[in-house]
Amino acid sequence: MSRPDLVRLTDRGLYCEAAGCFIDPWRPVDRALITHAHSDHARRGHGHYLAVRAAEHVLRLRLGDISLQCLDYGESVTLGSVRVSFHPAGHVLGSAQIRLEHDGEVWVLSGDYKVAPDATCAPFEPVRAHTFVTESTFGLPVYRWRAPADLFADVDAWWAENARSGRASVLYAYAFGKAQRILAGVTPDIGPIVCHGAVESLNEAYRAAGVALPPTLRVGEARTDRDLRGALVLAPPSAQGTPWLRRFGDYSDAFASGWMQLRGARRRRSVDRGFVLSDHADWPGLQSAIRDTGASRVFVTHGQVPVMVRWLTEQGLDARAFETEFGREDDAEESA
Repeated sequence: MSRPDLVRLTDRGLYCEAAGCFIDPWRPVDRALITHAHSDHARRGHGHYLAVRAAEHVLRLRLGDISLQCLDYGESVTLGSVRVSFHPAGHVLGSAQIRLEHDGEVWVLSGDYKVAPDATCAPFEPVRAHTFVTESTFGLPVYRWRAPADLFADVDAWWAENARSGRASVLYAYAFGKAQRILAGVTPDIGPIVCHGAVESLNEAYRAAGVALPPTLRVGEARTDRDLRGALVLAPPSAQGTPWLRRFGDYSDAFASGWMQLRGARRRRSVDRGFVLSDHADWPGLQSAIRDTGASRVFVTHGQVPVMVRWLTEQGLDARAFETEFGREDDAEESA
């Protein structure tokens, strides 16, 4: 007779009974293990939080005064009869895969992840497991990311052309993760870089965690509107169409997201340019990450779930779905 799964789905989230804890629960619980600080994975209201140390500044910024215990990457702790450790997921600052080992069985819950290089967070680390729990946000063959250096060269060229014409370059990007990755990737001597307050507060958390970012300004720190001409302006998508943009006068705007891979996405966003940039793995990245775990069983949590389950089954794996609430927040599309 087979033993019960180490992790099971409940109405509050993914639960590991042997450890007495939930992983990224979406309803209040006593003890929560957190893969990263995006709002569909890290929510308010839990009694105790356990996360990787690199996530501490961002988690406290977003969740306030919480009971938070932190581990370094690779450090382990025993909860109940389970050995728990955190390993880099490459998604955003402090993102982690959670490894659970119990009675010789290993599960790895990846949260969200990407395998592309990113100067603002620890790179993805393949972790061997019997069972792997994966996302599938961009789990379709059409999603294939360009090399980051080529993408940022395009952003630089767009910004420089606008600066020569005396226009600001307003780039909409999710305030946590995407904006900081752009800051670390562009050439800062093209002109000043101005950040929306929602972005700048996260920049401060990144800097506090030791991540090197170029100097940035808030709008109110510009001495005159002339200082804003030729600037790169990083703002969350929610700023589009708001009075906040009036300070920049004539500007060109763009949107940075993996969804820009599809025709029509830029048109729906009503922007001048679209840059294909995501903090999630593309189709080849998902394939390689899953393969490198060596897992014979894979659970898919969110995204292109039926497609990924079918593809994995065709590869001879035991593939199933977990019906989670990840990706259901209002900002889920922005976080991609």
